[in-house]
Formats: sequence, C-alpha cells, structure tokens
Amino acid sequence: MFTGCNFENSSYGLTMCAERVALFKALSEGAAKVQRIAIVAETDILTPPCGACRQTIWDLCGDVELILSNLSGKREIVSLKEIFPRPFDVSLL
Repeated sequence: MFTGCNFENSSYGLTMCAERVALFKALSEGAAKVQRIAIVAETDILTPPCGACRQTIWDLCGDVELILSNLSGKREIVSLKEIFPRPFDVSLL
C-alpha cells in the first residue's frame, strides 16, 4: 500500500493530486503493477480522479479498479474505463 496527498500551490496548474503522488511513489519504490487505487475524500459526494490523474493512471496502469470512498463510509468500485471511456494513449500516436 502506498499513500499520497495533494500538493497544492498558488499556480493551480502545478498542483500534484494525491492519486499521482501515490502512483509515482509506488512505481519509484519498485511496485511492478498497480491493481487498484483507492481515493478517499472528506466530501459527501464520492470524488473520482481529475482528468490529469485519469490520463496518468491510464498511461501507467491501464484499466485498473478504482475504489471511491468518503469518511462517512460510502463506497463505490468502478473501473477506470467506466469513467474514462475513450482514453488517449500510445496507440493513437
């Protein structure tokens, strides 16, 4: 298990989301394959990954399982392909 948190700054375009932090940490520490990513947020509505995270997850992991959860215990499991149905990847280059 690898964790991440948001790294935000005044230039929002340079913000690094928790999903990418955790993914980069896992890969840099030798994880061979990521099978699922859990996203837990202190929100009422379950929070899926942003567009930049969806693209990065697709490029590095493919169609992985996403566990969306909040602190109230609400949970939903979806595949990346469900929320990112037409990803741009190396096959389109």
